[in-house]
Amino acid sequence: MTDDPQAWTTPGSGPPEGPSAPPVPAPPARRAAFDSSELLAGDIPLRPLGTSEVLDGAITNIRRNARAVLGVSLAVACVIQVLITVATYFFVGGAGDELTPSPLTESLGSQVLLGAAGLLLSAFGVLLLAGLLGPIMGRTLFGMPASLREAWSYTRPQLPRLVGASLAIMAITLLAMGLPIVPFVLLAAAGGPAAAGVLAGIIGFPVAIAMTLWLYVLFVLATPAVVMERRGVIDSMRRAHQLVQRRWWRTCGTLLVTALITVFMGFLALRLPFTIVQLTAFGPEPEGTALVLSLSVDTLGRIIAWTLMTPFDAGVIALYYIDQRMRREGLDLELQTRPGHEPPPEDFLELWRTSPLVPPPGRAARRRPPAPPQPTMPRPPVPHSGGDRA
Repeated sequence: MTDDPQAWTTPGSGPPEGPSAPPVPAPPARRAAFDSSELLAGDIPLRPLGTSEVLDGAITNIRRNARAVLGVSLAVACVIQVLITVATYFFVGGAGDELTPSPLTESLGSQVLLGAAGLLLSAFGVLLLAGLLGPIMGRTLFGMPASLREAWSYTRPQLPRLVGASLAIMAITLLAMGLPIVPFVLLAAAGGPAAAGVLAGIIGFPVAIAMTLWLYVLFVLATPAVVMERRGVIDSMRRAHQLVQRRWWRTCGTLLVTALITVFMGFLALRLPFTIVQLTAFGPEPEGTALVLSLSVDTLGRIIAWTLMTPFDAGVIALYYIDQRMRREGLDLELQTRPGHEPPPEDFLELWRTSPLVPPPGRAARRRPPAPPQPTMPRPPVPHSGGDRA
């Protein structure tokens, strides 16, 4: 047996003589314009998330897009904390000729007033930042980087509505906080009976806290909805109510855990060195220039702590908004089943448009009434052939 391949070929079927022609390259395969496997390659799973996964996703968002997230947070933190410092400075300065913090240390009412004002401004900043970080969180969910310029381009058209929605939420919560304690304030100002004042306080303050917490949680998802879905102020608040209803306790629990982590592991630890420097260098009651320098050190500490920790709070709100859409509307399934040949929209926020099958905010899905039964016509008798007869 021979090993020559020419021995087993038919005549004339062998390779052509002379130099062989170069092979013709095959046409390159046309790559699909949209690959859902690449789109879903993020570090945060695109499915309904648990509480621990929401918290971890907020940290992932900061780690993956540190420049964009911390840049936006720093801008908001500077505005909020400087406003708090200016209010504190003029409040202290208006107490007398000397700029001393004695009214703050001697009057419990002044301390509560300044603390409440700072808390409200911080809550407003968290709501504002949750809307600003919504597009960045969306891109992180899909494994897509986000720059500071891209984040600004997404949020700039909706910035007035975002500020309006944040102010509306704060106004509603303040109204809910103030109305139940009006009887207590009136009785205290008019010098009414002590028993009636105590009873009004016992009833009013718990009701005020409960109503404030209930309304804040109910509308907290409005700010991400403003930016991600390009809605108006009223429409976004209806949208938040639509997403949170029947899941209020889970939403409240997630936000409460987030607040505890932020306060006890963030602000206290990060602000402690600045507080020590403030007390050591300027003392507990600085005056004049020392007061200005003391407030400057305190402001710097608050800005650093707020910049590093508040994106965690705002990121949890933004990711929880996405989680609720996946749970209620199947947003994850809609994105995963997008046809491979369909290109993604030029505007990334187009991916977050609600499906036509989702009922609009404030309206429940209407059930189609059952169709009335159709009248049945009697069937004509079948004629029998003559062969069937007996």
